[in-house]
Amino acid sequence: MGDPEAALELLLELKACEKPVVLEWPRGENIKVCYTASFGDLNLNIKKFREWFKATGALDIEKDLSIDLVKLMKLLDNPSGRFVTLDDGTFLAITQTLKERLDELKAYSTPHGKGLRIAPLVVPAIEELTEKTGSFKSDKAWKMHCKKLKEIVTPTVPGTLQAQLRDYQVNGFKWLVQLAHWDVGACLADDMGLGKTVQALAAILMNAGKGPTLVVAPLSVMGNWQDECKKFAPTLNPLFFGPGNRKKFLDGVGPFDIVISSYGLLQVETENLSGVQWQTLVLDEAQAIKNMKTKRSKAAMKLNAVFRMITTGTPVENHLDELWTLFNFLNPGFLGGFKKFKNTFAIPIERDQDKKAIGRLRKLIRPFILRRLKPDVLKELPEKTEITLKIEMSRDEALLYEAQRLKAIENIENAEDKAGAKHLRILAELTRLRQICCNPALILPDANIESSKLKVFGNVVEELLENRHKALVFSQFVGHLNILKKFLDKKKIFYQYLDGSTPAKARRERIAAFQNGEGDLFLISLKAGGFGLNLTAADYVIHMDPWWNPAVEDQASDRAHRIGQTRPVTVYRLVVKDSIEEKIVKLHQEKRDLAQRLLAGSDTAGKLNANDLLKLLQGDV
Repeated sequence: MGDPEAALELLLELKACEKPVVLEWPRGENIKVCYTASFGDLNLNIKKFREWFKATGALDIEKDLSIDLVKLMKLLDNPSGRFVTLDDGTFLAITQTLKERLDELKAYSTPHGKGLRIAPLVVPAIEELTEKTGSFKSDKAWKMHCKKLKEIVTPTVPGTLQAQLRDYQVNGFKWLVQLAHWDVGACLADDMGLGKTVQALAAILMNAGKGPTLVVAPLSVMGNWQDECKKFAPTLNPLFFGPGNRKKFLDGVGPFDIVISSYGLLQVETENLSGVQWQTLVLDEAQAIKNMKTKRSKAAMKLNAVFRMITTGTPVENHLDELWTLFNFLNPGFLGGFKKFKNTFAIPIERDQDKKAIGRLRKLIRPFILRRLKPDVLKELPEKTEITLKIEMSRDEALLYEAQRLKAIENIENAEDKAGAKHLRILAELTRLRQICCNPALILPDANIESSKLKVFGNVVEELLENRHKALVFSQFVGHLNILKKFLDKKKIFYQYLDGSTPAKARRERIAAFQNGEGDLFLISLKAGGFGLNLTAADYVIHMDPWWNPAVEDQASDRAHRIGQTRPVTVYRLVVKDSIEEKIVKLHQEKRDLAQRLLAGSDTAGKLNANDLLKLLQGDV
């Protein structure tokens, strides 16, 4: 028996033998298995501790031998499978069920003094564990808390809501009201285009008479909130935050007022906005605060509200750090400190594809995230077809691309190896390669090298217009959109246009014009049009260049494929063969939507690091 765990398993079996067993034992240390323990030997005691709960207890081994709960958790740090080494060198064999439950308790708690500190919202995840221990005692506060989390409210949709909600939207409204009743934050993570705004408005109406509401949204969708509020919830008073004396404005808000702010103003007016006790607080497209180090994320954490909720089609865009940040806003302390979360969940899931870790995290967050996908709830939504058009580079483009690729490798090798600097340098070099794929004129305006992608784009547009279709055209690069504008102007093709610099009023006017039939194409920068737009007049979507995160592209495509669309939608992706673009699309297949993996049960997750990026320059991923 070369493996210690196998040897220990053998010893445990031998100990259980009724007949005498003769062993030949080699020289060396004695190894003894003297004790076994099961779930019924664990005793727990949970009491209120400030704003937390605290668990103490012990694992009873024999009449005069037990292990304190905190010490037991430390012993689990260095296990040999299900065997724990005691102080005298003796091994304790714990059942697999007990080990799994102790691992869960360890993941959901933090050592604190002589016990384990437990966040109140973790209770649903560990309640099953407390019910099956050998002995469990708790105080009145724990029992009342458990009872409250079992209380089910049955609200009816407010009569003042001027909308006929679909069944899944009614369920979403009831779920939001339920979490508000429990005094916990909610993440409404429905797929793009399922009506998150109207569900949020229905929930806001339930408690609007108790105090003001704050909605923080991207600048591009502030107008959408005002419009839908007037249309669906006329008893609410939508107010844009910004003009005039902001302090005086906030001093005057009260019940039924719904203040709509941009994320930009949130970080500028943090002190004033955090000085108001909001009844309901909504962060729309909450991925805007996903980076915990940004000013807007830090500002969001300072806001005060009775009920917090976020809406987002992508709770996690790149990696699990983002999920921690969103929950730190919704329910502070729920996922523990960031370092513990990183070690307990993020690293095991992202690096090691640990199935147990992803199962524990899913169990933990499931009560506070509601996510429905369009294919599951909108059976009447027309089909969406996705087509990748592979484009061959011309000889001149291929020579330029290869020269730039070799130069990029040289530049990276010669770059300073400072923290983060190398990563940024690689991204900059890869961006130049992506721009060559879009159009060589983006990096060499005077080179006069014809773009193969522009030629294919022209052919696609010509065919679409001949068959009376309308299309949304997305690119990450505003410079690329400007080239397309000149091309369409020359062809006398009428289009609408918006990017991040388009004023809010002009955005709304151009969106309305396109929906009313003015323009065959709508040119949109990916970041500016990835959310908050309803453009169902188009039945085609053209992505001129692939973006790192497929979830961003999916959000953009769903500007057309959403409620109100009656025609099948076709999504074209223009991808240059044998280039960085082809490799990005390959990454899409492997790293598709981290949130979906977590919420839908897949087992892997990941993010692009410097080594991943270098592979895009040097070979296959």
